[in-house]
Amino acid sequence: MLLSFFTALRAAKVPVSLREYLTLLDALDRDLADKRVEDFYYLARTALVKDERNLDKFDRVFGQVFKGVVSLGEAVEPQAIPEEWLRKLAEKYLTEEERAQLQALGWDKLFETLKQRLAEQKERHQGGSKWIGTGGTSPFGAYGYNPEGIRIGQDGNRNFRAVKVWDQRTFKDLDDSAELGARTIRLALRRLRRFARTGAAEELDLDGTIRETARHGMLDLRLRPERRNAVKVLLFLDVGGSMDWHVELAEQLFSAARSEFKHFEHFYFHNCLYEKVWKENRRRHTEATPLLDVIRTYPSDYRVVFVGDAAMSPYEIAMAGGSVEHWNEEAGQVWLNRVLDHFPKVAWLNPVPQAQWGYTQSNAMIRQIFSDRMYPLTLEGIDQATRALLR
Repeated sequence: MLLSFFTALRAAKVPVSLREYLTLLDALDRDLADKRVEDFYYLARTALVKDERNLDKFDRVFGQVFKGVVSLGEAVEPQAIPEEWLRKLAEKYLTEEERAQLQALGWDKLFETLKQRLAEQKERHQGGSKWIGTGGTSPFGAYGYNPEGIRIGQDGNRNFRAVKVWDQRTFKDLDDSAELGARTIRLALRRLRRFARTGAAEELDLDGTIRETARHGMLDLRLRPERRNAVKVLLFLDVGGSMDWHVELAEQLFSAARSEFKHFEHFYFHNCLYEKVWKENRRRHTEATPLLDVIRTYPSDYRVVFVGDAAMSPYEIAMAGGSVEHWNEEAGQVWLNRVLDHFPKVAWLNPVPQAQWGYTQSNAMIRQIFSDRMYPLTLEGIDQATRALLR
């Protein structure tokens, strides 16, 4: 099993050496993993991964090789029914007719009622329509259903109806080495090029050398700056939530853009743009960058590209406090307009098929804010976006 783990890591392009593998075996001989898979995971990651960019690949390979293994010493023993399976039994599933009968409280009433519930509730509840609980039709809790609610303590989306998420969620950085379709995307991005000779004179100017040698009657080497793509690109990437379904496609674009443009910067956001963005998802709560600093730092000649499915609650765009994860003092559309006012060349790439854009109200709101500069994240859509960014 350990040998197949080693070969799977190599196949996934994680640069693991034989020496590191032997170090892991030596650590296991010393019983440093204590025969628990969780301890073994951290031990293996420490011994085999030397670059944070490879952590996502390591996690994927580890999950595939050791799927279902709970104890290293008892990997083949029968296991108890996972607690997660039992929890699923409590989830609430309603028919379309039952869902239609439920009424949303509205933005102000929702938060007013939550304050009352927090003050009054003294115990756990399940299956009800009033208290904070699980598996019911209350607007507060998890694994139930309500047209507009506050999700508390649920791992992931089920109905995409929450206007707030009361959890500290973690997102993963996109892998900029993704290659499945990156080559064809790079070809599409090459339309977004304007070459200029900048920097130190390091490249041989053959025509100039011949001309000056003939003029002076002796060898006269001439150098010139390298010809580079002068276009500057600023990429904003939506991560988490419904964008988890589009990670592979977003990674291909990210990888292609990073290799194609010399002047390239990227930032992450979740659902809608607010007062802060971040460079690394693991540190988004501790090392965020104020959006105003981004606007002040990067001049207006940058081409700005947003990548996201524009699928969110309309409150997240139109309302102060509408963010699902924090209380934003100003509405998302205010921050989007600040970016649009500073950068005249902007486009939004949407990984959702264009035929499905009309299914969400938020998509129409984003398209209106961007003056219909939204394009599908396809080769044709990228081609349309690059044409628009060069006008």
